[in-house]
Amino acid sequence: MPTVELLFSAQPEHVRTARLVAAQVARRAGVDEAALDEVRLAVGEACSRAVGLHRSNGVQEPVRVLLNEEEKKFSIEVVDEVPGNATGSAPDTGDDTAADDEGEMGLAVISGLVDDVEVIEGDTGGTIRMSWPTVSA
Repeated sequence: MPTVELLFSAQPEHVRTARLVAAQVARRAGVDEAALDEVRLAVGEACSRAVGLHRSNGVQEPVRVLLNEEEKKFSIEVVDEVPGNATGSAPDTGDDTAADDEGEMGLAVISGLVDDVEVIEGDTGGTIRMSWPTVSA
């Protein structure tokens, strides 16, 4: 069960809120202060990508962000509800090359920021799972 679960409508203005919440929960979980900017940026990229996928595919379900405090690590999952899109590809509707490029760029940025990242594609949507070590008190 996640420590914090955040659901928000696929509106770009909600991405900032998700970033702020993720950084605060990461701080409380014990993520090193130097890594908090990485957490904020990675969550922002993952949420922006999910919002873009939802909007370009007409998905009305909310974007989900799961924040988990685990033993010796803090993890975040950003979940979209667009089937088969974990790699950033969109269904073939004619003019999706910009969405594809944006999704791929977001994943490249996330991979550069986070050492432990996993992209999972599923029949009901995609998940970007990221984690950071926590410092011992």
